[in-house]
Amino acid sequence: MIVDRNKTYLKTDREPRKWYIIDAKNQNLGRLSSQIAYFLIGKKNITYTPHMKNEINIIILNSKLIQITGNKKYQKTYKRHSGRPGGLKVELFDKLQQKMPNKIIEHSIKGMLPKNTLSRQLFTQIKIYPNHIHPHSSQKPLLIKLN
Repeated sequence: MIVDRNKTYLKTDREPRKWYIIDAKNQNLGRLSSQIAYFLIGKKNITYTPHMKNEINIIILNSKLIQITGNKKYQKTYKRHSGRPGGLKVELFDKLQQKMPNKIIEHSIKGMLPKNTLSRQLFTQIKIYPNHIHPHSSQKPLLIKLN
């Protein structure tokens, strides 16, 4: 396919959905999240178009074993509010990692995606699991090594 450099490339044919596995074991939370967001937006593709959704699904395994640097393990807080008076809940990273390890990575990746409707669509293409077991083996996902 010949592409004219002065024209905008628009993806017309629908590509098959690609599945990738990323192992979060002993990975740094911020570095992992930024690389996943970069990959999910599609900036690694030569056909990157900012306003178009990619046919990429990402499976993140071992979210329970994510690492964080410094004393943030005991200092970093996650806040949520029920909307009612006195409904503020504050949890530390350490406690949240034991109860809901997927929420930590979800929160981090969501913060690194652009704030628009496309990012909400892209976020549905991420599947996060606390251990190495996942139900997506029939999609034949490819393992990605992130540095």
